[in-house]
Amino acid sequence: MKLPPPLSFLPPLPSPPRLPRLPGPRLSSALVGATALELAVLAGHLITYPLGLTPERPESPEPPESRAGSADSERPESPARTDRPENAPARPLALPATGGPTAPAAPPVVLLHGFIDNRSVFLVLRRALTRHGHRRTASLNYSPLTRDIRAAAALLGRQVEAVRARTGHDRVDIVGHSLGGLIARYYVQRLGGDRRVRTLVTLGTPHGGTAVAPGAGLHPIVRQMRGGSPVIEELRLPAPGCRTRFVSFWAELDQVMVPVETACVDHPDLDAVNVRVTGIGHLALPVHPAVAAAVREVLETPETGEADVPVTGATSAA
Repeated sequence: MKLPPPLSFLPPLPSPPRLPRLPGPRLSSALVGATALELAVLAGHLITYPLGLTPERPESPEPPESRAGSADSERPESPARTDRPENAPARPLALPATGGPTAPAAPPVVLLHGFIDNRSVFLVLRRALTRHGHRRTASLNYSPLTRDIRAAAALLGRQVEAVRARTGHDRVDIVGHSLGGLIARYYVQRLGGDRRVRTLVTLGTPHGGTAVAPGAGLHPIVRQMRGGSPVIEELRLPAPGCRTRFVSFWAELDQVMVPVETACVDHPDLDAVNVRVTGIGHLALPVHPAVAAAVREVLETPETGEADVPVTGATSAA
């Protein structure tokens, strides 16, 4: 008689359940480098922060000849040389044109910082603009106790009028970092600032609202930067005929903009260009030399389409 195999009457033991694999941290070298740069920028900014606590001293009014050229640059040296502009004396920001008045100087640039910051964040950018473009700049401070983007935008409008009065220019350019860009956009889009602002450049600004809003329960203006807030929804309303050109720089490794595409301007009525920046994060945007050079080129370029925006280094049109 054949005996059954030992223990063959026992049912097979079930295999242990397979636990789901938890995703491990995947830190790319680019993210590690960007994080290290963010920490370095933060440390450096803590040193320069006290320099920007006091308001900037207004510059003296700009003389008319620096905006429209002097009489000497418009007067020909002799009747035989009236059609030879290359022989006219060279003057910064006042290039003689054949058969007409001199070209106007570039408009002044207003710099507006982000949340709990001050004008010291623009030391690198301001140097790039004034050294290469011979531009007049105005770095503005707003109080960290400001509770409403709308009120800050109205204050910005009054400061823009003061800059226009000092410089004699009809329009200005604005560069805003983070919350500063959102304040400037509200001024342009909702308070009629498009009559005063030629180009608005934003750096890491939550145009669509960000899910990362530390301190949202403590500060009302931080809640206004979240997606779906009344301010963000106002900026989605139609804006027909807006005359300001928008150029938004957004960083792929920006940990404050969630999702990162929220830093792009997406509005059917706005003339907007979005510029993708690789390899850096939120804090580095206003201090990175490649970004400063790209901002300078944008402000020196006539109003163009997205494919025509010149960017170099760590930036690319997207």
